Amino acid sequence: MRREIEIKMKEAAEDIFCHPELSLQEKCSSRRLAEFLESEGFAVSWGLAGFETAFMAEWGCGTPVIGFLAEYDALPGLAQECVPRQKGNGGPGHGCGHNLLGSACAGAACSLKDRMEQEGIKGTIRVYGCPAEEIVVGKIRMNEQGVFDDLSAAVTWHPFDRNRVSFDIWQAQDIKNYKFYGKAAHASKHPEMGRSALDAAELMNVGVNYLREHVADDVRMHYTYTNTDGPANIVPPYAATNYFIRSGKWERTEDASKRVDDCARGAALMTGTRVEIERVTCNKEMKVNRVLAETFYEEMKKIPVPVYTEDELDFAAEITKNAGLGTGDPADLFGGLEPLEDEPVPLAIGTDVSDVSHTVPTVMLSAACMCKGTPLHHWAATAQAGMSIGQKGMAYAAECMAAGAYRLMTEPALLEKAWEEM
Repeated sequence: MRREIEIKMKEAAEDIFCHPELSLQEKCSSRRLAEFLESEGFAVSWGLAGFETAFMAEWGCGTPVIGFLAEYDALPGLAQECVPRQKGNGGPGHGCGHNLLGSACAGAACSLKDRMEQEGIKGTIRVYGCPAEEIVVGKIRMNEQGVFDDLSAAVTWHPFDRNRVSFDIWQAQDIKNYKFYGKAAHASKHPEMGRSALDAAELMNVGVNYLREHVADDVRMHYTYTNTDGPANIVPPYAATNYFIRSGKWERTEDASKRVDDCARGAALMTGTRVEIERVTCNKEMKVNRVLAETFYEEMKKIPVPVYTEDELDFAAEITKNAGLGTGDPADLFGGLEPLEDEPVPLAIGTDVSDVSHTVPTVMLSAACMCKGTPLHHWAATAQAGMSIGQKGMAYAAECMAAGAYRLMTEPALLEKAWEEM
């Protein structure tokens, strides 16, 4: 990879880390990546699928058309300085490493462009700036509106604590709000005149907790109250909950979701209240592609994994102890490239990349941007995403994505096989 690209990639990742923005608010972050790509000769267009912070950067002409899926949104409450102890300010932070994710996709695209120019290879490279992954919205709407329809393949990655091809089935998810409307009254003098929306929400949750015994083993249903305001001496006229319903297959998720709806309706009937059911978003499970997975794994085997300095190993050991992640033994902090699994691996998390995988063949890589055992959405992940440990994983991911995408650009048979499998 050209040195100038490495520098721009690192600077972009640092800038986005230092200016974290929540989903759909990523104005500076998206602009930072777009400027990086424009400086390398990509043409940028904005407003994809009606998102102010979504863009497409394009270079080249003709087929194949390879798209890199970049992300850059941060998480609430995960601000963290790059120190091996918890030290944040309560603001947003990159606890999922999206400052690295988008920057590596831009770097991979630029590196691939360099190679295609040098060798006179025809084809089109695109980088899609995809907002709001953390609230499972961006790529779903973009996919629904046909943004990815003419791609030959989609390529992305995610920061994790290991180096591997992500041959994983990310979960199918249905995310809903349940809003109960009752009738306020004095809770002591005239309770008979009230209809408690809070009672309805609680009864719904009780019903769902009994439902857990009668769903498939991989179904997950979790909730939170999104409205708990008001004094106890007023019968609550309004209450709301947010539910995530997930499994490894959309059909199971959809079935469980319908039954959760019935719990809500039953609770409203029992309490004399009214319920509104609002679907926030939903996505299918990841559709893995063995052809692409094997192709990128072959390239990853050729690329050395990061080597860490003594200072980085000391940082990782200290953060491991302070975050309660393990012993901090240097031998257990980082590993090499993990083998490609024979069968897809079910994951207990979801991503909006999954819907893209049902439209075009899609491959996702993982790179160690944090020491082993570091959970995502955690202050320890944020700390490492902002310093050299995360940046080394980012550079490795960019090089691996560029190498695999080059194979797709130059070996038409691979794309044909990928589409046949899909």
